[in-house]
Amino acid sequence: MKQAMYGLILYVFLMLPPVIHLSESIMAIHMHMQMPLLAVVGILMTPFLQKKFPNFFNTWNEHGFPGILLFLIVFSYWLIPRAMDDAMTLPYVEVFKFISWPFLIGVPLRDSWTKISLTYKNITLTILAVLYLLMAGVYIFSPDQLCNNYLIVDQRTLGWSFLLGAFCFIIYVIQTLFIDPSQFYEDSEDV
Repeated sequence: MKQAMYGLILYVFLMLPPVIHLSESIMAIHMHMQMPLLAVVGILMTPFLQKKFPNFFNTWNEHGFPGILLFLIVFSYWLIPRAMDDAMTLPYVEVFKFISWPFLIGVPLRDSWTKISLTYKNITLTILAVLYLLMAGVYIFSPDQLCNNYLIVDQRTLGWSFLLGAFCFIIYVIQTLFIDPSQFYEDSEDV
């Protein structure tokens, strides 16, 4: 499957030491580029894993709720400043990051997203917006350095990027309330 191959290539690329060093050198890139790209690896590999282990996905994530819950729990863990700091200093946390983002965030998200309704998608995005707003407040208004590996200016930049992300989630959720997807897609169930 081409998607799985692209995911594997991206995964190997993201694990190269120079790429790790470069992507972890700036806090905003670490949080908003490296980690989401690792989730994209899992998203790309999901169809392959669904074909290999169909019973697992049908048994444990039949309606999509366990996968979304797993996604939210692991995603929330990685929002903690200490988790990002530990990923740079402790090798086993770095390994956990490279396992959890593709396989505990990316795969459950893609598998669950098609199984839940638009209402639950909007609830999930609203939860993400609230988490992003919370983290924006923590990173912008904290007078202390939260991560030992990054400067306060890096942490404030990350906070502003969280705020921008929260507003993007909110705008998307609001537009789904006023725009009917069936006007733009033949099969609105895929949205």
